[in-house]
Amino acid sequence: MIAAIGLGWGEAIVVLVVLLVLFGAKRLPELARSLGSSVKELQKGLEDGLAEDEPEDSKDPKG
Repeated sequence: MIAAIGLGWGEAIVVLVVLLVLFGAKRLPELARSLGSSVKELQKGLEDGLAEDEPEDSKDPKG
């Protein structure tokens, strides 16, 4: 994951420390849950959008 966004371990640690300082330890789990649910909703929306773009005849295998 870290390599996918172009960050090394050092940069990731710096980002985490900055987040800890800005938001505090009590809000980080809440922010992580919110980010996770946002990513899940985005993926679901993308899958639904791709399913709508498929032609109707490709959905029916009996044709």
